[in-house]
Amino acid sequence: MSAVATSATASAKSGDDRGRGGSLSWMALPALVFFAGFAVIPLIGVLVLSFTSWDGLGDINFAGFDAWRAVLSDPGLPHALWVTFLVMAASWAVQTPASILLGVFLAGQQRYRAVLSVLYFIPLLLSSAAIAITYKALLDPNFGLGAGLKLPLLTQDWLGEPVLAFGVVIFVVSWQFIPFHSLIYQGGVRQIPRSMFEAAELDGAGRVRTFFSITLPQLKYTIITSSTLMVAGSLTFFDLIFVLTAGGPGDATRVLALDMYKRGFQANLMGPASAIAVILVLVGLALALFLRRLGGRDAGHSQLDGM
Repeated sequence: MSAVATSATASAKSGDDRGRGGSLSWMALPALVFFAGFAVIPLIGVLVLSFTSWDGLGDINFAGFDAWRAVLSDPGLPHALWVTFLVMAASWAVQTPASILLGVFLAGQQRYRAVLSVLYFIPLLLSSAAIAITYKALLDPNFGLGAGLKLPLLTQDWLGEPVLAFGVVIFVVSWQFIPFHSLIYQGGVRQIPRSMFEAAELDGAGRVRTFFSITLPQLKYTIITSSTLMVAGSLTFFDLIFVLTAGGPGDATRVLALDMYKRGFQANLMGPASAIAVILVLVGLALALFLRRLGGRDAGHSQLDGM
């Protein structure tokens, strides 16, 4: 009788699991429909457009690989791709350490840190175009902040010199998006068991040693998640750079997203612009998968161990 009862209990449990799994599948259906409608279908449309000749208004004509040949043979493409990777690497190098330090600081229990969390988050709420216009006015060598305060260090042609313009872009991008990643790291720090910090304190570890021995290793997967968002976001920087420098001086800040806009909406070449959009998607996907593999295997083992 016990064997029969056990079998019946197992069957009932299996049925409950199947029912629960079916209900969860139905709950995920709206998200899948949303993702297909706003991600998959537009992406397929862009891929199809990359094989056509269209000026944005007239008839769409199939052109084979003409758009791809025009884009891949353009000598400006490697430069735009190189600038895109430079912006990606530089913004990651600036944002990641600052976001980690701010996130760890804001994860404290003091009340004033909650107020600072709100203040630090304000830049993310502002429009990128408005931020670019503001910084462009502040950095004007004739009428900007440096000229008003009569500070020679600030009275420079910030947006007229290639190196300075690139540095300004990285600074403004980091200033806007560090709050978002600080919030991610703040949540990651608060997920670390308090017992680990208490054990380190009993062992006599100071704040610096605790940070490098406990906090930073425990934030490994948070760093991967944040880095993935930074990489994907850096590929789509357009509005801020367009308003701030318009890709100049020369082509010093002409990233691939800006190149796509100029081809599509200024030169009315939707085929080549769509080809660049596909390249951006492929590059972003490849980088995201690479970052995922950095911690995916360990994450999988830890999940299996937990089971």
